[in-house]
Amino acid sequence: MNDRRDLAVVQPPAGSLATVHGLSALLADYHLQTEAEKGRPVADAAALPAAYRAEVEDPDGAFAGAAVLVARDGDTAVGCVVVTAPSEGRAEIKRLWTAPDFRGRGVASALLDAALAHSARSGVRTVRLSVWRWRTGAVSLYERLGFSVTASWDEREELVCMERTSQEPDPCTEQDRS
Repeated sequence: MNDRRDLAVVQPPAGSLATVHGLSALLADYHLQTEAEKGRPVADAAALPAAYRAEVEDPDGAFAGAAVLVARDGDTAVGCVVVTAPSEGRAEIKRLWTAPDFRGRGVASALLDAALAHSARSGVRTVRLSVWRWRTGAVSLYERLGFSVTASWDEREELVCMERTSQEPDPCTEQDRS
């Protein structure tokens, strides 16, 4: 089922992430699931490694300068994604997560569409991401959206690095041709 009728993707204002109902829970679920998949399960968010715990406890500090997009179904946060600030024409997508009860409804696709649109508006030409090899559904989704596997910038085993380059013509180049 791909029902997006009540789905909205929003970018909360900078400095307000801690007040977004459900965002910390989504980030905690993402990290708890990831640690379990890596064979290092932890009991709760308080037991996460410090860097991950910081994202849950202080998303404004952890994602300063990045765009955090939240998918909402009514008043419920059902997914999130982080897009890093552009650097040298490139941005990175991180922390894409959909609440398990909302999977199969187009939430991840809507978040990625919004993340790619945000990147394009920011002048980004290349968007990159990394994903664990065992997350085959995510890898397939990224491939459907035009991402391809590229040389790794992260040496962690089982991590797949992917990128997508904008196909839109560069307006400066186009002007030079006329």
